Amino acid sequence: MSTKTLNLLGFDFGASSGRAMLGQFDGERIRLKELHRFSNDPVTLNGRMVWDVQRFFFEMKQALTKAAREGLQLDSIGIDTWGVDFGLLGKNGQLAGIPVHYRDKRTDDTMQEAFKVLSKREIFRRTGLAFIQFNTLFQLYAMKLAGDPVYAIADKLLMMPDLLAYFLTGKMSTEYTIASTSQLIDPLKRDWAWDLMDAFGIPRTLFTPLQQPGTLRGSLLPEIAEETGIGQVPVIAVCGHDTASAVAAVPAEGENFAYLSSGTWSLLGVEIRTPLCEPQVMEANYTNEGGVDGTTRLLKNIMGLWILQECKREWDRREDAVDFDTLDRMASEAQPFLAILNVDDPCFLQPGGMPSRVQDYCRRTGQAVPKGRGQIIRVILESLALKYRWSVERLEKDLLHHEIDALNIVGGGSKNVMLNQFTANALRKPVIAGPSEGTVIGNLLVQAMALGAISSVQELRKVVARSFPTDTYRSEGDGADWAAAYERLLRLL
Repeated sequence: MSTKTLNLLGFDFGASSGRAMLGQFDGERIRLKELHRFSNDPVTLNGRMVWDVQRFFFEMKQALTKAAREGLQLDSIGIDTWGVDFGLLGKNGQLAGIPVHYRDKRTDDTMQEAFKVLSKREIFRRTGLAFIQFNTLFQLYAMKLAGDPVYAIADKLLMMPDLLAYFLTGKMSTEYTIASTSQLIDPLKRDWAWDLMDAFGIPRTLFTPLQQPGTLRGSLLPEIAEETGIGQVPVIAVCGHDTASAVAAVPAEGENFAYLSSGTWSLLGVEIRTPLCEPQVMEANYTNEGGVDGTTRLLKNIMGLWILQECKREWDRREDAVDFDTLDRMASEAQPFLAILNVDDPCFLQPGGMPSRVQDYCRRTGQAVPKGRGQIIRVILESLALKYRWSVERLEKDLLHHEIDALNIVGGGSKNVMLNQFTANALRKPVIAGPSEGTVIGNLLVQAMALGAISSVQELRKVVARSFPTDTYRSEGDGADWAAAYERLLRLL
């Protein structure tokens, strides 16, 4: 390992906030310091939900300026974001239109139109990606069908972390893990699915060469280096998809573990070496996405803490605002298993009015209707834990054909003690929670790998284990109440 302390800067963009984190790696442990944080608020403009990407760039420069003022000599920079979304560039290299938010309604009916071109099974065979209406393929096809003028003039497509790296360096490329969320990648060839693009009439020329995590993208443009005072700094392609970065930082030993990247979305899965593109994987709605060091992340997207976050946002707007700790205390005092949600029901996808949507779902499915904040939160958390059990069982029984020893939870949701315990109760397996900053840790340590300070992913995970504590949760009671609740979920599904 390196004896020089590296100063690594990780830009981590989530669906609700962004931040710049400094990682100082001494060869044994990494220490984190937040340099800059800002909200990431979707904007509705002329009927479209879009990302304020110009502000992202402004905030990145603010972070670099702060680093310079602190006298930091940065060794490298990496960027990760959520998946599927992208920016389109014109022939002059300028942004053509504003990147649209994946929750925008423009793709509501697009999947069914796409299946008229290629069947669902054929698309899955070629891409191995689960079907979600806002996958990049369906966003592009929706633009094509609508005759969107931005699509008509587009010369290049860059996924969100690649777009932000382009703003910093002037270099265009596409990092593999973020591209793997697009439904435009052949996971066996680890290249663009050119024949799929041809079938949908999507120009091949839109797409730039793929880079694996740990590849040098370029250096800061001279004008940015001068404006911020930070000087010339290499920009490295880390695992651009935030989940891939989080999975890289799971402090697990061996290979027989499942991971849960817990935040606005819950991404639950395992690492495998060879993608699984068989029909049973499609039927379980599992997906094959790229990971660090040539791995594939076989995982399932679950609605995650979005439902809870949206409920809190609505309550804060309409009632007295309370923090998450208070909501958890209210939930702990509420009746258990009053109702069960299928958290992935489409009714929970759009923002706004979420408490009423939870109540309407319970009413529509013939269940007791939760009333009050504590009861609604408890229903959400119990339902999430039960969906995690369903997802783990699909892996064990239908896809891997062997048992999983433990579930490692990383990301902000790993701090939710009640959900962690509910998950252990539902799974009847150990749940290991932490680190909560898994995404940015993975971002930073892949930079360290690229700089030669870490030799392997196994070594990277040992660094994580040395640097950050974890908490282990074990199931409580005989599990009969959770087993009965699970049967209720199965009937809903």
